[in-house]
Amino acid sequence: MKVLGIETSCDETAASVVSAAGVLSDVVHSQEVHAEYGGVVPELASRAHVEKIGAVVRAALDKAGIERPDAVAATAGPGLIGAVLVGLSFAKGLAAAWDVPFVGVNHLEGHLLSALLEDPAPAFPFLGLVVSGGHTTLYLARDVGDYEVLAETIDDAAGEAFDKSARLMRLGYPGGPVVDRLAAEGDPTAVPFPRPLPNEHDWSFSGLKTAVRTHVKGANRDTDANVCASFQAAVVDCLLARVQQASDRTGVRRLALAGGVAANSELRRRAAELDLEVFLPPRSRCTDNGAMIANAGRQRLIRGERHGLDSGARPGWRVA
Repeated sequence: MKVLGIETSCDETAASVVSAAGVLSDVVHSQEVHAEYGGVVPELASRAHVEKIGAVVRAALDKAGIERPDAVAATAGPGLIGAVLVGLSFAKGLAAAWDVPFVGVNHLEGHLLSALLEDPAPAFPFLGLVVSGGHTTLYLARDVGDYEVLAETIDDAAGEAFDKSARLMRLGYPGGPVVDRLAAEGDPTAVPFPRPLPNEHDWSFSGLKTAVRTHVKGANRDTDANVCASFQAAVVDCLLARVQQASDRTGVRRLALAGGVAANSELRRRAAELDLEVFLPPRSRCTDNGAMIANAGRQRLIRGERHGLDSGARPGWRVA
């Protein structure tokens, strides 16, 4: 079964074709219009999706060497409602025109199951750390559709903290890549940033962001490299502390990383050092992409799931 997946939940317009043989194509257009604003502007994102989605889907089909897929999947949520509606409407129109099955995919499930695209892929059950600009959640994945939230942020997502801290330091947007790059030149022990863990299970990154603001506006401000390295070390310490606790509590020894922050060098290095079987996605598959949506949709379709063309967007849709 060849499945076309379409992703437009935020500021990437993406399409991919996935089959039993793997990823046949994966085309992503990243919107640059938001950089001058220091964050994603929803209306601009929606307009950019409208402009690019036809060309992106056509490119994905051409690269896969097919004229029409056996089914179509698209992100139905969570995400920016206008952006989601662009891809969802386009996908349902294609499914109707081609008379093929359609399934709406949860964006977070797409990230969570993206490790199944790699070789080797994790066997169920596994821990899935989905960490990005909008979401920071640790799941126990027992099977497709059978998930339990083990930890989640109660305020800022980790990627959001990266972006906001970079903005405070006037480093540009998106903040994750530039903080990662500067951190490689700095001392992670230079600034004693806190490791906020608000309760037994969850994360909180707003206090860490406030600590960065207090430091960079203070009289004894350290170098950008040292601030970035210290901030990044604090985020990674918090993330992996909860992962280790969850593994000890559940007995599950497999960990899959996903989401934009899974591209972070320090997180990847430290995760690989855990006494766990760790599955790290290629960096190209960490940010939003169509392959993860096509894969999640294909998993649902194999299990007999189909959605009507009257199904709507679900901007607040939770995985579990």
